[in-house]
Amino acid sequence: MKTWSFKLKNIPKEVSKKLELELSAIGGFVFNTNSTKDNLLTFKMRKRILYPWYIVFQNWTIVNGELFKNDTENSTDVEITFNQHFLIKFIIFTHIILGLGFLAAIISGISINPSMYFLGGTVFALGLVLWVVLQKKIEKDIQKYKALITKILEP
Repeated sequence: MKTWSFKLKNIPKEVSKKLELELSAIGGFVFNTNSTKDNLLTFKMRKRILYPWYIVFQNWTIVNGELFKNDTENSTDVEITFNQHFLIKFIIFTHIILGLGFLAAIISGISINPSMYFLGGTVFALGLVLWVVLQKKIEKDIQKYKALITKILEP
């Protein structure tokens, strides 16, 4: 989870409306807001999957943001966190745990078949490779979101 903080000169409701209007004009985004207190507004943003075959190319980053009203300066403190989608975390950890399960079965003597070494090692290595590749992808996606949000909210 990566965090990004900055200040704006508008009130939280104006910032939220500006984000919502711009993202709806761009299209392809899901943008939800929630006003929990008078001086706090939260939002959640992610890309929408339009077709099943887009799931491979999909941006798996979820943006959670909080807009705090700063009464002393009449400005808004913005705090944005970037997270990976639950499904992609589930896929990675399933591969790693399944691979470790195969290797544990070999070590404990449940199965001594040489093909189990290959299967367990391959599944575990696939999980690690997916994890490394997706860490690089989330860094690229974070930079894209930062550029988009900066472009929308710049004065």
